[in-house]
Amino acid sequence: MTTTYNPFRDMDRLFNQVARAVSVDGRTMPMDLYRSGDVFTVKMDLPGVDPASIDIDVDDRVLTVRAERAPEVVDTSDEKNGWVSRERSYGTYARQISLGSGLDLASIAASYTDGVLTLTIPVAEEAKPRKISVAVNPSSVIEGPAA
Repeated sequence: MTTTYNPFRDMDRLFNQVARAVSVDGRTMPMDLYRSGDVFTVKMDLPGVDPASIDIDVDDRVLTVRAERAPEVVDTSDEKNGWVSRERSYGTYARQISLGSGLDLASIAASYTDGVLTLTIPVAEEAKPRKISVAVNPSSVIEGPAA
């Protein structure tokens, strides 16, 4: 029986625990991770984040995403102005993902559209399954008696 190669298998349990955890200060970076063929795709919700503030690093097989959402400034100098309710969180967000072996770290790509950061992480060529053909040497073929 063969199994599909999944470099994230070791971290699935940890991811499921962390992804569902609620942060104390409300600063979360919800994430989806799926595989489509030879590419893993990570989607992170970062609504209201300035794309220029997004910083992505890979160091020793750990991918780190940092982003910042700046608070809105409201003129409170007049008594008629001011916050009535303020529930959205602001500040710096960060998330780390441990990457398994067998991924092409040099080919990771990122895009940011409509508040969603999308990372594509291809499987490295050496980690892809492949067939090995068997060469037949004609001199080693044993022929049976002629009929």
